[in-house]
Amino acid sequence: MLYYLLAAIGYTLALAPEGLLALGCRGLGWLVATIPGKRQHTLRSNLSHAFPDKTEAWRRQIALESCRRSLEMVIFLLASPYFSKERVKRHFTIHADLEQMIREYEAKPGAMVVLSPHFSLMEGNTTIPMQVAGAFPPMAALYRPLDSPGMEKWVKQTRERWGLKLMSRREGYYSAVDLLRAKGAVVLLFDQNAGSSGALTLFMGRVCSTTELAGLLVEKCKTRVSFIYPERIGFMRAAIRGEYLEDVARDSEVVTFAANRWLENKLRSNDNYCADWLWLHSRWRHQDEPRQRFRLHNKRNLLADQMASLGLTTLPRKTRYFFRMPNWLGDVVMALPLLRAVRIARPDGEITLLVQPAFVPLLEKLAVADRLIALPPQGPGYGKIFKQLRLEYPDVHVLFTNSARGDNEARLIGAPQCFGMKRPGKWRPWLTHSWDVPDDLDESKIHQTRVWEKFFQHFGLKQELDLKPFAWPNANPASKGNPVIGLICGTENSPEKRWPVEHWRQLIESIFASHPKATISLFGTARDVEITQAVAEGFAPNKVLNLAGKTNLVEFAEALSGCTVVVCNDTGGMHLANLLGVPVVAVYGPTNPVRTGPIFEAPRAIVQPHGCPLTGGVALANLSATQVWEALQPYLTRC
Repeated sequence: MLYYLLAAIGYTLALAPEGLLALGCRGLGWLVATIPGKRQHTLRSNLSHAFPDKTEAWRRQIALESCRRSLEMVIFLLASPYFSKERVKRHFTIHADLEQMIREYEAKPGAMVVLSPHFSLMEGNTTIPMQVAGAFPPMAALYRPLDSPGMEKWVKQTRERWGLKLMSRREGYYSAVDLLRAKGAVVLLFDQNAGSSGALTLFMGRVCSTTELAGLLVEKCKTRVSFIYPERIGFMRAAIRGEYLEDVARDSEVVTFAANRWLENKLRSNDNYCADWLWLHSRWRHQDEPRQRFRLHNKRNLLADQMASLGLTTLPRKTRYFFRMPNWLGDVVMALPLLRAVRIARPDGEITLLVQPAFVPLLEKLAVADRLIALPPQGPGYGKIFKQLRLEYPDVHVLFTNSARGDNEARLIGAPQCFGMKRPGKWRPWLTHSWDVPDDLDESKIHQTRVWEKFFQHFGLKQELDLKPFAWPNANPASKGNPVIGLICGTENSPEKRWPVEHWRQLIESIFASHPKATISLFGTARDVEITQAVAEGFAPNKVLNLAGKTNLVEFAEALSGCTVVVCNDTGGMHLANLLGVPVVAVYGPTNPVRTGPIFEAPRAIVQPHGCPLTGGVALANLSATQVWEALQPYLTRC
């Protein structure tokens, strides 16, 4: 039934005036390029990634013309079976360079592997046997059979009409070898979306899966390799061109790399060829598989060899990963091991962080991302920045947050893949892919970083987390014999996590009694000034420095990096000190150190009230200064 429907449509199109068909392609092409949808997003995303240095106006024009030519290709494919030989010759001519190739073959017959790029009128290549009338070698094309019998019959009948033979990719490799050994020509669609059967390579600077079949045939049969392709000169009209892939060794990998470079040069150097390529297809989608999103994977990986051939030491970072970071400092620090892991697992990833403005300078110093975008204040115009980011066409948006706010930001940005965690009863409609937290996972007994790790592993992460501390630029640790003890006495958001003032004062007295040359720095935000003033009262200002509210986050980190040890509540500063490798003595009572304790591999001690469960639940007032002093002493005896 489908075969007869295609035949009826094709016959009708063949009778229609070409001017009317051209007008229809222009109008429908405009609709495809303009109306929002998955196809439009793929089209514009492909062009944005491939040509980041071009203007948006240029990309839109190429997108529009590519859509029109894609429809032109469909019309030609349907109508051409009803064209006469004379009409076909009006639509396709043989260019001088292909004529030269034909003459060379007549003078010295030889096998040839022919690559056919995915240009809009590539079906014109099937007319070559008729046009050259036996002057060229017997031609057969490897193709992927279709599941629909009607469509399969249509395709075979259409493409074999003028003498080109089709050989199934499923069984045709050895038939192709036999044809090459008989000095024939094997035609291949040169594909950058070959799925798991291809090899990981670079195309337009991005990782893709390229077919190796051409290179394998060239290597096995020691043949020449050429490109035969249509150069569009008008509506459903093209000059068929041919050129050899010169100065290429008969090596599979070399052929694969050189063929990719040839096509890249065509697309970059000529707008006509660029608009003719089918940008509506997702050429890089093999790495889009959600369950493998956080690792590079394939049976064959030629990236190292290709990088060496191009003189590259690192992969171009062209896969765009957006991460919506948590809103609290401690949570941001606990998420950093995951960013480290993604950087290693996906070296092709460009990492962009959406973060609270206060964290931007700190994260810049730590060099954890390629780009940082400060979240705007909530209120009128809040969504504007996210709508602008939509035009950057990120590939992946990962949400460390679980809030409606973060989800709505992701909706406005519109990445085709949006990943997040989903807990029972939490409605998150804007996630395209979620990890459902297992009912049997007791989150009170696993660190938050490890929970995120499970989330990332669900989507392919295999990389071990690197928990080594970050090196702070130009760190200046305290000199031996003159310890600097940092105390973080407040917390930004939870009063119950604050150790009482009198306990802090007792600890300071114990420190000075044992180490009279010690200096103590009190850290905190502007909201903690009242607490730190109460702690510092009566002590010499040059011995107990009250820095609360006097440092920004970078200055805070720099001061922490110079401390011998830091004693702190369960707060963001504790995580920051641990991140920097500074020894930490953390006081816990009501909160759970198993879940939110320091995660980096630096000296640390967790002190809880006597009788307190490991997972917390006891008031901090029950934690004595003596307990904390005993935990602190080992770090001071090293001074």
